[in-house]
Amino acid sequence: MPIYEFKCQECSTMFEAICSSCDAVNDVVCKKCGSKKIKKAISASSYRVSSTSSRIPSGALSGCSSKSGFS
Repeated sequence: MPIYEFKCQECSTMFEAICSSCDAVNDVVCKKCGSKKIKKAISASSYRVSSTSSRIPSGALSGCSSKSGFS
């Protein structure tokens, strides 16, 4: 199941939720305030295109990086 990132429109909290389908996104509520006023956030992909001349720093696209600010 995919993990989606959301932003609460009430308290501005960013959080992640596992949704079985796009329709299940409608059932997601903010983990901090319980609001249903949320928006799906755009998140970085967790894959890397192979290239010998890549300018992307090592680890910049790792999906589980603690530097992303999300938990």
